[in-house]
Amino acid sequence: MTGLPDSLYYGTATPDEHYVVNGASRPVYLKLRDQIAAAIIDGKYSEGAMLPSVRAFAIAQGANPLTVAKAYQAFQDEGLVRVQRGVGMYVVPGAANALRTSERAAFLSDEWPDIARRIERVADVFFDEIAQRLADDGRVELRGFGAFSTRERDSRRGRN
Repeated sequence: MTGLPDSLYYGTATPDEHYVVNGASRPVYLKLRDQIAAAIIDGKYSEGAMLPSVRAFAIAQGANPLTVAKAYQAFQDEGLVRVQRGVGMYVVPGAANALRTSERAAFLSDEWPDIARRIERVADVFFDEIAQRLADDGRVELRGFGAFSTRERDSRRGRN
């Protein structure tokens, strides 16, 4: 057992498991990169912590070491890790905040538009209601962003 969902591997995902952004499945190395990024953001790999070796991570995830190396290279290219040759890769100070910022921007530009369209199409819910539910769960703080329902928006646009 690798600990990763089957959707990480090509051809093994059910339709509900595909990680799709703007209609395209993501390559495995990016899925691995996303998993490591989430671990850094969540504090599993704190600033100054050494990431698992490419070989150890590949074995643990059941992935090809070259694919893991490509995922690690993305962090190196972004300046989020430093390499100590012969020793390992370390998370640099500020990496979690930088990842949080870039992940937020990617979510808002790549994923949120599809989510918002789906909400509009199938849920017919009030965005204020969603925000309130998130606030009730302690996930967000409401700041009076002035959201209104899809019905109100449609009526403003002359739709029924």
